[in-house]
Parts: sequence; C-alpha cells; structure tokens
Amino acid sequence: MRRSVIYALLAVAGASAVAIAVLVVISGRSADPTAKILSAFREDRQYNTVLKIEYPLDETLFPPEIVPPTFRWTDDGDDADTWLVTIRFPDGKQPVNALCLSRQWTPTEDQWEEIKDRSRGKMARVFVLGVNQAAPGQILSGAALSIGTSTDEVGAPLFYREVILPFSDAVKDPSRIRWRFGTISSPEPPPVVLEKLPVCGNCHSFSADGSLLGMDVDYANSKGSYAILPVAKEMVLHTSKIITWDDYKKDENELSFGLLSQVSPDGKYVVSTVKDRSVFVPRPDLGFSQLFFPISGILAYYCRETSAFRALPGADDRQFVQSNPTWSPDGKYIVFARSKAYQLKSVRDRKAVLLSREECREFLDGHQTFQYDLYRIPFNGGRGGKAEPLQGASKNGMSNYFARYSPDGKWIVFCQAKSFMLLQPDSQLYIIPAGGGEARKLRCNTPRMNSWHSWSPNGKWLVFSSKAKSVYTQLFLTHLDGEGRSSPAVLLSQFTAADRAANIPEFVNTRPGAVQRIREQFLDDYSFVRAGNEFVKQRDLDGAARAYAKAVELNPENAEARCNLGICYSDKGMLQEAETHIRKAVELRPESKDIRRNLGLVLSRQRRFPEAVVCYRKAVEIDPRFVEAHVNLGSALVEMGQLDQAVGVFRKVLSLQPKQAQAHFELGRLLLLRNEFPEAQEHLAAAIEIEPKVPDAYCYLGEALCVRGEASEGIKLLCRAVELNPKYAAALNALAWIYATHPDRQVRNGDQAVIMAERACTLTGEKVPAILDTLAAAYAEAGNYAQAVRTAAKAKTLAEQAGNAPLATQIGSRLQLYLEGKPFHELPR
Repeated sequence: MRRSVIYALLAVAGASAVAIAVLVVISGRSADPTAKILSAFREDRQYNTVLKIEYPLDETLFPPEIVPPTFRWTDDGDDADTWLVTIRFPDGKQPVNALCLSRQWTPTEDQWEEIKDRSRGKMARVFVLGVNQAAPGQILSGAALSIGTSTDEVGAPLFYREVILPFSDAVKDPSRIRWRFGTISSPEPPPVVLEKLPVCGNCHSFSADGSLLGMDVDYANSKGSYAILPVAKEMVLHTSKIITWDDYKKDENELSFGLLSQVSPDGKYVVSTVKDRSVFVPRPDLGFSQLFFPISGILAYYCRETSAFRALPGADDRQFVQSNPTWSPDGKYIVFARSKAYQLKSVRDRKAVLLSREECREFLDGHQTFQYDLYRIPFNGGRGGKAEPLQGASKNGMSNYFARYSPDGKWIVFCQAKSFMLLQPDSQLYIIPAGGGEARKLRCNTPRMNSWHSWSPNGKWLVFSSKAKSVYTQLFLTHLDGEGRSSPAVLLSQFTAADRAANIPEFVNTRPGAVQRIREQFLDDYSFVRAGNEFVKQRDLDGAARAYAKAVELNPENAEARCNLGICYSDKGMLQEAETHIRKAVELRPESKDIRRNLGLVLSRQRRFPEAVVCYRKAVEIDPRFVEAHVNLGSALVEMGQLDQAVGVFRKVLSLQPKQAQAHFELGRLLLLRNEFPEAQEHLAAAIEIEPKVPDAYCYLGEALCVRGEASEGIKLLCRAVELNPKYAAALNALAWIYATHPDRQVRNGDQAVIMAERACTLTGEKVPAILDTLAAAYAEAGNYAQAVRTAAKAKTLAEQAGNAPLATQIGSRLQLYLEGKPFHELPR
C-alpha cells in the first residue's frame, strides 16, 4: 500500500495529523502496513495484560444481515493515546485497518460489508494495538481475538416490548410501555407498532407460521384478559378479540391472573395458568425492580374453535403450581414449570390474585426461596396425560423455567437460577435434548441475567434479554449449531433505548413490515378503574384521581369509579368533592357495604358523626360480620360521647375477630375512662401483642400504670412508644410530666423532663397549653424558675383563649408555686 493511500485511509477515520504519522512511521514501506506492528506484537505478549477487548468476545459469530457493531476495549496503561485496529482474514489479502483516538471503533458500512464478506463461514483475526503519538515506534498495549460471520441468516423480524423503570412506574402509567417490530438489518431502532395503551399489556406469543398473535391485556377490570387476533399490517385490539381466563369455572368465583400464556403452533389453542396466585411486588433495585413468580395454579387451555375452557388433565393438581407452559413444534407436548403449591403465612384475602408487599415479606427478606422443575406432558388433543420431570431440568437444587423448543423439536433451551422466576440476576441459559438429558450451559451467557429467549424460525439463532451492560435490559443474539453449541453473545445495540428495558423478544415467522400498527379499541371505564387501582397501590393519589375521573367521564353510572374517586379526594383533603361522588355511588349501589362505610369515613372526617353513624350502621346491617365498619361505628360513638354504646360495639368486634388490634385498643382506652383498670390493661396488652410496633397502646397503658403507682413499668412502656415514634408528642409529654412531677424523687429527673417537654412543644408549635404546662413544671423541677414562670404564664393565656377555664385555673395555681421558687409535685397515690 502506498503511503498516500494510508493517509487517505486514516483521514477517513478522522485521525489527527500526528496520529496519521503513527502508522506510517512504524510500518515503513511494506506491502502490508501492519506487518511490522503485528510482528512486534507477537514478540511481546505482556501487552495482553494491559489492553482488553470488551466487545466483541473471542469467537463471536455475527449474522450476515446485522448492522456494524461498535468494537470496545479498555486500556489500563497510562501512555497510549492512539489505537490501531486491524482485521486480518484467511485469504491473506490486505487487512482492514483503522486508527482510533478513543477506545472504540465502529466500522463504516463499506468496511463492515467487506469484513462480513471475507469472514463468511470462517474466522478473521482482530488486533487492537495501543501507541503514543509522541513515540509511535513503540507498542504500549495490545490484544487480539477472532470473529466470524455465519452463513446462516436470522431471517425473521423481532417483536418485543420496551418498559420504563422502575417497574412500579410502568404499572402506574402503562401508557409509557411500547412495542416494536423490526429486523436486525435496520440501522435505526425498529418502528414502534403499539404504544399509549393505558392498561397493562404483558406476555405475548405467536403461532408457528406467524399468522396469529396472543397477548395479555387488562380489560373490563379483569387481570385475566387475553387478546387473540390475526397478524396484519393494521391490527385492532377489539373487545371481540378478547377472552378472559376468569371464565374457566367462573361459578367458583375465583379470579385468575393468566400470565405466561402460549398460543399453540397451529393457532387452534392457547394454554395458560388459571386459578393462580402470584408474588408480584415491586422492589427498590432499579434493574430488578419487581419480583414475580406464581405460587399456585393449574394449566388450562382455550379452544378457539369451540370457545371452551378446559383444564389439562395431568397438570391440574391444586397441590402444585403448574405454570409457564410452552408447546413442542408439533403441538403434541407441553413443557411447563412445576413446584409444590405454597401458602403464604399472612394473606388477608385468600381469594385475591394480587398480593401486597407485606404479604410477601417472607420472600422479599430472603428467608424463603422457591424453585421449579420442568415437566413434560402430552397434550393429546386436550386429554392430557402423565406429567414427567425432564432430566437435566429438574431435581437439581435449582429453579428451572422458561423452556423453549427449537423449531425442529430437537432441543429445549431453558433458564436456571437459584430461586424464583423472571428477572433473576443469576439466571443462566441451559440446553438439553427435547426428551431430557444432560444440561449444558450456553456459551452466550452474560454475567448478569439471561432470560426471555426465542428461537429464530430457522432454528439457527436465539435472541435473549440480559442486564450485563445496563440496568435497562438489552437484547442479544447467539448462533446455535446442530449440536446445540452457542457462540458468544452479539448485542443488538439499536434495539435498546437509553431509558427503556427491552424484554419479551420473540422472532415472528413472517416478513419484515408485516406488522405496522396495533391499536386498541376496547378501553372503557373499567380499564381506567384498573389503572386507578394501580396508582393507589403506588400511593400516587393524583394519578389515581385522574384515572378514576376519566372512568366517571366515560360512564357516570360506574359506582366503583365514583367511590374510588371520592376516596382519593378525601385523602387529598377535598372532603366536599369526596362526599358528592360517594353519595352518588351509594345511589347507584345502595346494597354495597363498602360504599356505605366509605361515606361514613368522609362524614367522620368532617366531624359529622351522627350522619357517619347512620352509614356505619347500614353497612353492618348489610353485613353483620363487617368488622371494619363495626370498628368505625365504635370510634364515631366515642366522638359523640356515647361511651357505653361504644364499649358494646367493640365487644361485638372482638366476638367476631378476637385478634382485632384496634378494637382491643379502643376498648382498653374506654375502660380506663371507666376506671376498670384490670380489664383495660388486659385489652391494651392484647393490642400490643397483636401489633407490637404501634405506639398508641404503649402510651395509654404506660400512663395508666404510672397513675396507679407502677412508675417503673409505665415509664418503660412510654419510652417504647417514643422509640417507635420519636415524634409522638403525647408520649413525650406524658414522660416529661412523670419526670417533672412524680411524688417519688427517685423517679423524678428534671433535666430529662426538660428534654422531653421541649421536644413535645416543638412538635406542637408551642401552641398546646397542656404541653406548655408540662414544660413549665419541667423547668421548675430543673431549678429554672424564671423559665418556668414565663412558660406557665404563656400556657395559662392559651388555655384562657381556648375557653378551658379548669386548665387555666390549674396552671395558675402551679404558676404561683414557681413564683415562690417551688416545684410542682403530684400528691402520693
């Protein structure tokens, strides 16, 4: 190569004048300008420890239609400021050269086409050498690896989902989730074909010929809704295309989540988990911001010809969770994940499909694991058969899930992790023969999460998701040969947006551009009610109110939307608006105990207790065992001063639910007012035992014990109340009063009293006369009478302004003591 050609080559690469000279100086006039450099590199291997090529990996195999990748490397040396990339080919002809001023290089389209053409079905050698422009004759760092181009095309477009993170944000606003459809040959991100769907859309699958799409969608307030529609350029998610897994044995009144459904290869059936319950909760980790796995459920299938739902015999044992099914290419077998069904320790509603974070605590705190085995069962026209564990993917002390058959039916690739399913950092891809056998870990696995894989229709490539390079999940490809051996992972860089996680990728056996737009035509008021409920779970009242308001706009007669909107307004302090909507909900559904109770709660917040009592009584008339309404009724009666009636109500609650903590607390409090201390102590202690982290019962019981002369035990309880809630002004005030005024000098502690009382005053803005009275007593006990006088005078004035003459008189008598230089102490009891 003439020197002028070298200059032209490097100028195209954007090198500086000094950098251009580097290759010229160290190459001389040889026909191959890299020969001397590579010779020197081979003579000194120490450079391999300094420079590392991060991407691609050694022996990476690229698909022939993929766009140019970006080669990246690190260089731990301090001196190199220029890097030579040279690719040499088996044909022995001129290499492809590039000079780089940064630690990465993306070939031009012409360069990449040449590289692919000359490495088709064979390996080329890539060298990256570091030099310094000031001394270009010395190689400072270097590394080499091999890459090749497969003779097998991918040959099919990809359909996948992009999700915002954390997952809780996507649940709150599913309209920000979008779906793309396109080919790996496109240099631009694939076109968005579905977006702004204001309900959650999840897993999807296609028939083997790519003519049918199935997708989980929320519709009509049902988590089990599933859309089935023919593939076309313009597709419409219409109500006529939607089924719901809740229709399987609907008379049992047991809802289904219905996730991880799969369309059969011939498109005649869909198989799914029904009667299921799943751990499905958010986590704080941005990259792994949800924990999802089913803990109970059976397999059922839907026949499109008959519109019938049937359980699959052999995979319908309620003692197990049977989920995550996948079809063999001929439709004769189904492989699924199975484990012993699990009952959570603290579930409030045994029929609920969705579980709260608190209910799933045993899994979130790491105390409980959950593992699956892969089983295979014959479909047999829906008659099922005996489920058998798959050797290599069962009984191995790991969790095995997400099985996917190769299109020729020869192999199964599945995920394996220590525990759970979906979004596991340690998830790795393994391959076994379709009938079971030795499991081999695929070479394509990255260091962090490998999952959601799909075979290309020709069986030569596998796409999968990984978080190896970003918390935002990216898509990768690997080639599989006839022996099930995979190549290192190829990043689909243009398939990943900077602010979205790309997941659920699926190759579709159709032509590029076969899907151009999917739009919904089923949204109704129930869809927005569902969206509002998700906002509520995330404590986003504004988002919830917007969703419920939209539901009311679409259907003013939707009682649930009216009631929920009213609750949102109530929580935001908009009590008049709340009352308006909930009263309308009562008109629409007068038989609803929950709506009656919610109206009572809004009225109670407005201190309209007689009207609230009417609502609560109606709620318990509808359902005499409605514990929450009984508790609200008792509390309203207390506010009205009808204490005897309230006592009766709380006793009723405890007869219905003996471990109802609030009823024990309220009853104990009322019995203290009636000086029935032994029973009061019993109920307050019960409240503490049931809810040991709620401070109110500690405070009341502690004060009562101190009044009865049991100061030591009472102080312990009050201190516990403050420990649980350092801003609990009432408990701080009670402690300060005891430390300042107790008749036993062994109990009194003036300095501690001042600390507690000052904190209580700060918390209440120095506007509560009783707490200022305590602070004055504390100052006096500490010997600071000047402060005691000033504080007591302020407390007396506030009491008089509030119309509390008895308290003002008491403070006045204590003020006189402080003026005489005397503290105030309670009389011995």
